[in-house]
Amino acid sequence: MKLFFASDLHGSLSATERVLHQFERSGAEWLILLGDLLYHGPRNPLPDSYNPAEVALKLNQFADRIIAVRGNCDSEVDQMLLDFPIEASWQQVVTDNRRLFLTHGHLFNPEKLPPLRAGDVFVYGHTHIPKAEKQGDIFLFNPGSASLPKGGYPTSFGMLTDGVLQVLSLQQAESVVQASL
Repeated sequence: MKLFFASDLHGSLSATERVLHQFERSGAEWLILLGDLLYHGPRNPLPDSYNPAEVALKLNQFADRIIAVRGNCDSEVDQMLLDFPIEASWQQVVTDNRRLFLTHGHLFNPEKLPPLRAGDVFVYGHTHIPKAEKQGDIFLFNPGSASLPKGGYPTSFGMLTDGVLQVLSLQQAESVVQASL
């Protein structure tokens, strides 16, 4: 099973269109959105082509293939525009005898982990910094930000394919970081 991960769109139409284009090209079965979809947030600059209503329309075209969690910039009003649920602070996906714990990263994060078992994958956004690494007996995976990257990284998305967690550049789909499960 291929899974596609994106986080921190922050209402950027151009970033959303690039994410959806890469998602379609990837052959992934599910698009997992890790929060902060429509609003840019008071601490962030306006992202390129800021248009939350249009972002919602674009995402709604894939509603039956989206698993999403709520970010710190998402609100109940955002849910009114979206045809898929975003109000859960976390979700879990089990695949190939491995649990993926999905969250935005503002409630649970690498310094405040939920109860996890050896081999589980903690998947989060929020920091806008990509990560794919083993920490102790769990894996940490952050696809970075599709619209407002930090730390000198490019805009990015994540993939889980054949037991490999990989963060890829949104522009060139080149590997930024990766880890094998």
